[in-house]
Order: sequence, then C-alpha cells, then structure tokens
Amino acid sequence: MRKTFANWALYLLAVGLSAMGWGVQPSRAQEFLPSAYPDRVTLTVTATPATSQAVSWRTDTSTAGAKAQLKKEDGSPFMDAGAKEFAAETLPFICQDGRKDLYHRVVFEGLAPATVYSYRVGDGNCWSEWYQFRTASDRGDTAAFSFIYLGDAQNDLKSRWSRAIRQAFSRQPDARFIIHAGDLINRSNNDKEWGEWHHGAGFVHAMIPAVPTPGNHEHVWDDQAHKPLLDPHWAVQFVLPDNGPDGWRESVYYVDYQNLRVIALNSQAFLKDEASLKAQLHWLEGLLQDNPQLWTVVTMHHPVYSTSKNRGDPELTGLLKPLFDRYGVDLVLQGHDHTYARGRGPGATERGPVYIVSVAGPKMYKSDSDRWMDVSLTDTQCYQIIRVADRKLHYKAYDVSGESVDSFTLTK
Repeated sequence: MRKTFANWALYLLAVGLSAMGWGVQPSRAQEFLPSAYPDRVTLTVTATPATSQAVSWRTDTSTAGAKAQLKKEDGSPFMDAGAKEFAAETLPFICQDGRKDLYHRVVFEGLAPATVYSYRVGDGNCWSEWYQFRTASDRGDTAAFSFIYLGDAQNDLKSRWSRAIRQAFSRQPDARFIIHAGDLINRSNNDKEWGEWHHGAGFVHAMIPAVPTPGNHEHVWDDQAHKPLLDPHWAVQFVLPDNGPDGWRESVYYVDYQNLRVIALNSQAFLKDEASLKAQLHWLEGLLQDNPQLWTVVTMHHPVYSTSKNRGDPELTGLLKPLFDRYGVDLVLQGHDHTYARGRGPGATERGPVYIVSVAGPKMYKSDSDRWMDVSLTDTQCYQIIRVADRKLHYKAYDVSGESVDSFTLTK
C-alpha cells in the first residue's frame, strides 16, 4: 500500500511540474495518420484457405484504383514478371475525429494448395513492399502445421503487447494463422489504438493470417437497439469468412484448416443480446454435429470457467459446456481474465475440452476463483504455439522472455 501511495504521489508531482513547464512532458499518443502508401496490411483467413487468401489495407483519400499484385514465389528478384493483378474493393471510413480514410480489400482466389505466394498492394504508383504467405495443404491430416494463439492485447499495444506477438513470430515464423481471443484494443472505435495494434505487430499480420474474435472492448452499448454495437473498424479491416449466423457474420464464423475446424464466437453479443445468443447457439450446434474434421477448436473472449470469483458467467457455462462435451471439442481458447490458466474444469468428461485463458498484453488481474485449473499464472504476458501433426495436438505456452510455462499433448 505504501509503495502504491508513493508511486501515485510521485506521479501527481510529475504532472504538476509538467504543467508548470518543469520536468519531462507526458508522452503523447501517436497519431498513425494514413498516406498514399498502404499501411495496416492485414491477411485474414478465408473459408477456403487452401485455394484463397484475403488481404486488406488502408490509405488516405488520394488513392484511386487500388489493386494488388500476386505471383507464385520462385526466389527470383524479378517480381513483376508474371505477376497477376487484382482490382481492390474500396470502403470509405470516417474516424471519430471526422478524418476520412480509405480501406481496400482483395480476395485472391484460384490459388494452388501448399504454395508460397508473394504479393504487394497499392495503386500503381504507391506500393507496399512484397510480402509472402503460404496456402493450406489439401492433404488433410497428413500435413503438419502450427498456429499461434494470443489472449487480450488491449493496453500499451505499441510499447508492451508488441513483445508478445513478435516473440511468438520469432518462435514460430511459419505459423499458418494467429488466433486473437478478443480485446485487441481498449476503447472501441479508437483509431489511435488500432494504429498501435497494427504497428505493434509490424509485418507479421501481412504474412500470417489473423483469426480475430471481438471482446467487450470492441463493443459499445447501443441504447436505441438495446444491444452491443461492434467497432466499425472491424468490418473494414478484417475480411472474414461469410459463413456465420445471419446478423452476426462480421464476427461469428468458422474455418476448416486442413484437419482442424476453428469456430469463432462473439461472446459479448452472446451475453448481452438474446437474439444473438439463440442464433449463435443454433449455428454452433449445427457446426459441431456436422463436423468432418479430426480436431475442433473454439475461440471466444469470455471464458467458460473464469479465474476470478466475480467475473464468471453461469449462463455461458451452462449453455456451452454441454455442447462442447457432447460433440468432443478439443480446445477452447479464451481471454478476458488477464491471467493464464489451463484445465478441463469441474465435471469434466472424456470428450470434454481443455479450457485455456491467456493474456498477451500488460494489463493483469488476480486469480482467485475456485481452483478448476491445473496450471495457473498471474502477472505474466504469454503467447501460445499449437502444432497439429500425426493425429497429435501439441500445445506449448511461453512467457515473453521465451521461457516455457505450460505444455501438453492431445492424441486422437
């Protein structure tokens, strides 16, 4: 308590001195203003990852005729030779401060499976650098692959969350996608925070497709509609599979990546909107019933089992746990509680999933719930690498120093 009070007193003193022109001035939030050159280049998964790939980017309003160029990577420096051109769809966007930006998107289709492609985006004069991505294999469970899972980013995205995603990339540079389990930012529709999120990842999102699911901090409450309203940045910067339930396709979707089915739920809408709850439940059960994949992963923001006494939601647990048990979900990847925890939960069945809560950003909470978890950590920024190979799923969690903090293997 004394340390906290002393730090607070020093902070107030520093603010006072700064106001009088003495001492170090408080740091300002970076604006991340657009230009004619593409920025925020982001790959996202499609419903057919073996033969297609989606990309989006941002420019200022001077851009006309946005497009992308694509070619199979052949190791040659002569990138223009044989590159195919794709016209982009352009979406105008008005920021909270009234500034007008342009977001552009292309879906590359007709691609060859298990193939490395190079691409760039621009308008013919102002181009991005050339990036690479790799399509999924079409060989089912015979082709091994890895992916990254990150819990809440939310705060200090440029300065501190960046360590987590960059460490994850350093650990697994050939990851095929990155699951972001909600609360990517702290304040909905805050363009500076989205700027930090994109800046913090650097080129990673331009080379590894994102699988994002929104959290409570990507929503605001709509008093007129009496339901949560999703950040308008979401729809323009993420080109996601259009296979979710009607009315929530922007943020509820699934992708079959080789022998793995990944299902992304919008848990904020699930908890705050009765119509969304019913639609997501009906849609989810249909996907779980008719599922040809060997592995099933569900990602959502709010945890089925909380690490805090005061943050759990019995309705969420009561509705989802029976479905996950009945249909043999393997992993449930979550955020929200700003701790790390892993376990099967009370009343676990043989077919029930492993539940994981993780946090990638610097905001931390205490873990004081009933001890449902087998592994528990606090005050630790983590990233997770999951590898699927030879009918086994290998899970490893690391802190941002690169130390292993948890691991297990599931076998089919």
